[in-house]
Amino acid sequence: MPHLFSPLTLRGVTLANRIACSPMCQYSCGPDGLALPWHLVHLGARAIGGAGLVLTEAAAVAPEGRISPADLGIWSDAHAEALAPIAAWIAQQGAVPGIQLAHAGRKASTTPPWAGSRAVAPADGGWEPVAPTGAPFSDASPVPRALSAAEVAALPGAYAAAARRSVDAGMRWLEVHAAHGYLLHEFLSPLSNDRGDAYGGDDERRARIVLDVVAAVRAEAGEDVVVSVRVSSTDWTPGGWDGDDTVRLAPLLRDAGADLIDCSSGGNVPRADIPLGPGYQVPFAERVRRETGIPTGAVGLIIDPAQADELVRNGRADLVLLARALLRDPYWPLHAARALGHEAAVPVQYARAF
Repeated sequence: MPHLFSPLTLRGVTLANRIACSPMCQYSCGPDGLALPWHLVHLGARAIGGAGLVLTEAAAVAPEGRISPADLGIWSDAHAEALAPIAAWIAQQGAVPGIQLAHAGRKASTTPPWAGSRAVAPADGGWEPVAPTGAPFSDASPVPRALSAAEVAALPGAYAAAARRSVDAGMRWLEVHAAHGYLLHEFLSPLSNDRGDAYGGDDERRARIVLDVVAAVRAEAGEDVVVSVRVSSTDWTPGGWDGDDTVRLAPLLRDAGADLIDCSSGGNVPRADIPLGPGYQVPFAERVRRETGIPTGAVGLIIDPAQADELVRNGRADLVLLARALLRDPYWPLHAARALGHEAAVPVQYARAF
């Protein structure tokens, strides 16, 4: 029976265990979006700590796709060159290096959370965000420009180029970010997409650009690299995207080339009623896996080793993505292995501590 410390193989990639370091924005790049020593230390520590998969924060496929001016980018070869030694270090520690490919859409050009997530004006280094429509995320958010149909059609090319650079940099897992109210999620949800062209309207047209992006990333990734998709399984808002929509979308994502669905939620409206609690998003991963047979990742307030182990043992998810738990303790996987009675590959330099 699979458990938290069983290997997981998808395509040509084998994770040593089912623990992944979830993408977490660091807001610590320079204005050019290049990875810095912070990223080597932050991501490298989670690899040393025993996570089977270490994913970068959201990496923008275009300059205007960053959430803030201090966000990571992957829109040029220089970005790939900055990430290559980080990917190599992660792999040297026995973990699989991965990257999340993203575009912030209407939630772009804002300050980091600790600075209030306020709009950044062009005069202060910001830019005009783009989105499916001209509606801002909130009253305090910058007003986006609605993308033309031709601009939307060009998006898969930007993601494909980012995927190619990522693979060249040594990334073995590519995650398409279609969650949390960012651009691809904005297209999916009827709350943020009322376009009247081929990219808006019914479910099929709202999903079109997401499927085109996944197919483009799959084509560039090659057969031995994993492609996952992070979705917001529900908007937690009446009239929005919901769990039924996610179950219908999942097989289409698989047909487009996705190997795993990373089931998160929310982020598309500022005042959603979200029932926060331990493992509150797990039912979405469980349902997608049960009803479609597609591998899933569970994420969201998963804290305890026994809690994480149960998800895998009972077939509720194939992968457990940790965020805040790994911020608090980069060595969570090593401690979890001991708590659950498994051997862990403790670095020899740290062996006397374990």
